Amino acid sequence: MEEADARPSELPIVALVDDDAHVRQAMENLLCSVGIATVSFSSAREVIEATLPDRPGCFVLDVRMPGLSGLDLRDYLLKQGNHTPIIFLTAHGDIAMSVEAMKSGAFDFLTKPVRDQTFLDAVSRAINADSARRASEVNAQKHVTLYETLTPRERQVFRFAVEGRLNKQIGFELGISEVTVKLHRSNMMKKMQVITFNQLFNAWQSLPSHIREMIE
Repeated sequence: MEEADARPSELPIVALVDDDAHVRQAMENLLCSVGIATVSFSSAREVIEATLPDRPGCFVLDVRMPGLSGLDLRDYLLKQGNHTPIIFLTAHGDIAMSVEAMKSGAFDFLTKPVRDQTFLDAVSRAINADSARRASEVNAQKHVTLYETLTPRERQVFRFAVEGRLNKQIGFELGISEVTVKLHRSNMMKKMQVITFNQLFNAWQSLPSHIREMIE
């Protein structure tokens, strides 16, 4: 699908948070020149009070702002379960601040003034990472929904199958015949909408760890 044909909810958007209006405008103009939409805020408080668009993208946060800092806003977003990539941008960066930002999960840390191409490259990488994360979450939810249709026995067969156990071995572990294992395995794969072992393994890997660990 070409980007121009993408649904609005799929088009990337970058949230710019900086108390310097000139800096915000410059970043808006630069991103607009390459076709990336933006939404701008002059403070962390404005972001907290806003309804943010649910679209792939990233945050570009100034570290030092009046009131709540960019680091404070990052902490707030994480507590809210918002895992959109964050790029910190500051004119006052130092090594300690950079280390703290990166340890806390910041996607990148750029120091003003930053070259246009360096900024655009960082934003592009962050958007791609967020798109991949969102796709992974959708895939995981799909497999959770399919998994919930499995019977307890099919879930057991699922676990043994992805461990590479043969039907005969699975039957021995569960105390059932090999023919019965084949039946459960066939039904399980149909319900999980997979055909090959690799597809089955990927479906298993996409399930949240707490689901995989609870299968006895």
